[in-house]
Amino acid sequence: MTSRPAPDQSLRDLARLRCVKDRIDREYAQPLDVEALARGAHLSAGHLSRAFRRAYGESPYSYLMTRRIERAMALLRRGDLSVTEVCFAVGCSSLGTFSTRFTELVGVPPSVYRRQTGSATEGIPSCVAKQVTRPVRNREAAVPARG
Repeated sequence: MTSRPAPDQSLRDLARLRCVKDRIDREYAQPLDVEALARGAHLSAGHLSRAFRRAYGESPYSYLMTRRIERAMALLRRGDLSVTEVCFAVGCSSLGTFSTRFTELVGVPPSVYRRQTGSATEGIPSCVAKQVTRPVRNREAAVPARG
């Protein structure tokens, strides 16, 4: 017996993982947790976490928080909501956790981001502003070339 899943099982797992990822993209503002996502995909929470990380390079929770922070960035650029309102609008239930995660991904606290980007993206189409201001994780940051 081998430890590798059969090809058909792997394809089924990938399809389920894609459904989980799509659900996170659609329902990021809803109260989601790994257990609920796993139930919806008919997987155990542990299996979902391991398989999601293998397939996408990060945990389902990390992916969810990245989606929430990306949406928060767009709302903060708009400028008509407070940081607290944005926190709850994107599905976070703790302002402290939201601010900490935002700062980790973006590099500045949400209040500073809101102040700095208000005029910086003015006149730029929102689709371009979203791409330019996308949060960059540490592992995605470019490594400086050695000369």
